[in-house]
Amino acid sequence: MNKSDITRDYCMLHGPLAKRGYDWWWHSFTAYHKETGTPQTFYIEYFLCNPAFAQAEPTIVWNDPEGRKAGKRPSYRMVNVGFWGKKKGQLHRFFPWSQVSILRNTPLNLQAEDCTCTETRMTGHVKVTEADVQAHPEWMSDAGEMRWDISIRKQVAYHVGYGASKLFRTLNAFEMFWHAEGMKTVFRGWLTLNGEEYVVRPEDCYGYADKNWGGDFTSPWVWLSSNNLVSNLTGKRLTNSVFEVGGGRPKVFGVFLNRKLLGQFYYEGQDYEFNFSKFWTGSRTEFDCRETDTHILWNVTQTTFRAKMVVEICFPKEEMLRINYESPDGYKRHTRLWNCGNGYGTVKLWERKKGKWVLVDDVRAESVGCEYGEYQKDRSG
Repeated sequence: MNKSDITRDYCMLHGPLAKRGYDWWWHSFTAYHKETGTPQTFYIEYFLCNPAFAQAEPTIVWNDPEGRKAGKRPSYRMVNVGFWGKKKGQLHRFFPWSQVSILRNTPLNLQAEDCTCTETRMTGHVKVTEADVQAHPEWMSDAGEMRWDISIRKQVAYHVGYGASKLFRTLNAFEMFWHAEGMKTVFRGWLTLNGEEYVVRPEDCYGYADKNWGGDFTSPWVWLSSNNLVSNLTGKRLTNSVFEVGGGRPKVFGVFLNRKLLGQFYYEGQDYEFNFSKFWTGSRTEFDCRETDTHILWNVTQTTFRAKMVVEICFPKEEMLRINYESPDGYKRHTRLWNCGNGYGTVKLWERKKGKWVLVDDVRAESVGCEYGEYQKDRSG
């Protein structure tokens, strides 16, 4: 449901998560080349891992099995930025915890040299040379340079309910938590990518901001969201709408649940929520997310006693990233975590009235944030 709760954006790396935990704040949007006006989609993520194992230098261990056996664990702040499409790449910059400032139980204020993030603004600089890429494969980075200074205004939230409540957070009930304070977010500012300047405009940035935290990642890993929506029935742009789907296979108190997704369609100011934890709503989900030779396909059907949402999204793999993370225990299990901000497809929404499904709208979705991956042995391609 659309309910703001910035306490869920606080840093969560305390207690058990200080020794086996990650916490990240993700932002994605469309920007426009200052001279040509060409659109380009970007993401900016601030990622924290294992403060209890802080060393003088950032510690990365996914490619160090002997160190891992000896008890070595990852510990750093990573600034992870990227861009999708014909021009694509991901750039990573690492900081030791000694250079990081962030407080518990207070609104987000993350500082590390010139890379900062609060609820209302983010700044930063990442530069990785070709020589860096060759010398540091553990960085999992491409070569390039990006700078940014962007204001943030979060307009619509996705509040998953008691699953990320203070009690469940204290108990570390879930292995992976999620909160989207800015399911629909307005960004304004500028960035430069490899010397070319881009403008981020409030009216057509189609912005998104969320966070995840926990002790490990989920498999499968599914995420879809967009507020670049136009009604196929009327041809009108939906200016007060956004949809979101996310999840995979939750692990609660050490026990895996069946494959489940959370979802919401905030349609022109009205909430339609699909949340398996709210069993009294009759929430059910069926999904088929898969990889073909050329595309990633997402097909999701979610129903409650009141509403039904059918989401069909696709995107070519050649314009997507296989995004790189290591888990807090030092393993890199997701080798094919496909990610993009340019997905396209349809979202159909029905509402049950007098025992019959009535179509609310058939919507064309573009600029869809997309993610899909499952643990598997890597293969070429």
